[in-house]
Amino acid sequence: MSVVVTPSGTRGVSYPIPRRLLALLTRIPVALQRLSRGRLKMHGQPLLLLTTLGARTGQPRTSMVAQFPESDGSKLIVASFGGAAKHPAWYFNLAKHPDQVFIERNGRRMRVQAISLSGEEREAAWQRIVRIAPGFAEYQRNTDREIPVVRLVPLS
Repeated sequence: MSVVVTPSGTRGVSYPIPRRLLALLTRIPVALQRLSRGRLKMHGQPLLLLTTLGARTGQPRTSMVAQFPESDGSKLIVASFGGAAKHPAWYFNLAKHPDQVFIERNGRRMRVQAISLSGEEREAAWQRIVRIAPGFAEYQRNTDREIPVVRLVPLS
């Protein structure tokens, strides 16, 4: 199984910043995360750098996302986009190029396989996530789309 794009919503937080400017502005926290060697956090959770290939461009794109480590060594990430009606671009990139996904944490880069969670598995993971980081529950209240949860499984 890989990443299956779920439907966008009809309501949610909107960002008045043009998408290209937003992409440019994300370079700053990515650079800070690399300089700090992975010490930045979001919602109290350690962050990781997620590198995907652009769905339209095929060019490498790096985003910073909160990670929720699992006991088996995999990590969960959430395509919340702050509760926007649309999914973040990196989510579409995962679906388009599932075999070209890398994460960086503490200066180490690793190839991973991305897998969408659905049904009871997604619901159980979502409950763990909002228990650990309640801000994600607020994102869900802001939108009518089901916020995707993706498991990143390390590849050797």
